[in-house]
This record gives sequence, structure tokens and C-alpha cells, in this order.
Amino acid sequence: MSTVNALLHPQPLTAAAFAPYGRVLQAEAGALAGAETLNAGTAQRVELVPDARLGAGADRPVLALMRAQARTLPLAITELERHRLGSQSFVPLGAPRRFVLVVARPGPAPTDAAQLACFVTDGTQGVWLAPGTWHHALLALDAGDFLVIERRGELPDCDTVALAQPLQLALS
Repeated sequence: MSTVNALLHPQPLTAAAFAPYGRVLQAEAGALAGAETLNAGTAQRVELVPDARLGAGADRPVLALMRAQARTLPLAITELERHRLGSQSFVPLGAPRRFVLVVARPGPAPTDAAQLACFVTDGTQGVWLAPGTWHHALLALDAGDFLVIERRGELPDCDTVALAQPLQLALS
């Protein structure tokens, strides 16, 4: 078993801090300012990620329900994954469900902890991961359901990389 030599402490998830990796999906004050009114005025629609990519050709969007178990921290982070061809989103459903994101910018696989960022949601926020963003699988702090939006296609689209040294994830 590898020795953990670095600690990851999540920072609060904000749109500005998460921008290099994707977008925070959250209905904030003013979010409906440019909304389209539908259904005889009974609903409003805002595209939270108008430029999301789900691939090309025979690719199709997939909306999935993921029922997550709560993770116990501290937790060893040993690998990351990325989806090069399409974006991926995670949105908590129902009661607030906090989760932690361990991410690295698109490009070559991260080689050390300095290339990683770590965020914790407030339980109402979802995220859209830009294509190619390195990330850990869902790290739910609160058990429950999440809506996952991603691509399904003929070409596989999940690269994984083992970290040279495991990192320990802990809340401060």
C-alpha cells in the first residue's frame, strides 16, 4: 500500500474558483433575468450550460440517476478520470446533498498535488465538467440521488490515471 504524502482540503465551491474546470450549476438570485417563459407563463427556462458538448456523430445525451453512498473522510485519492469527447454534469436531487470535487485542468494527466484543486459544494450546487477535465469519481458527503448528464456513443470516453502518490482528502 502506498503512503499518503499530501492532504487535500476542499475550498467552498464558487463559480469563479471552478471556472477553469467547468461551471457551477445553481439557481442564484438573478439567474432567471434572461429566462424564456414557457407553458403559458407557468414556467421559466434558462440554459445553464448553453455550450455543453455531448460528442458528435452517433453520440447521444444520457440522463442517469446515480444513487450515491456517503463517503467517510479522510479518504485516500488514488486515481482520476477524464472524458475527452463530452462533458459531464452532476446535480444533487431532493434534499441538499453535499459532494466534494477533486479536479485538474484539461490536458496532460496531473503529476502532483499542486496541479489539483478541491472543492466542496453547499448541497444545492451542481457542476458541469468541461470535456477533458480530470476529476475523481463522485465523492458524496451526503447519501442520496444525483442527476448525471453525459454522453454515450460508439467510442469509449473515459481515461483513468493512477496518481504517483495517493493524496488524503479531509475536511478542514
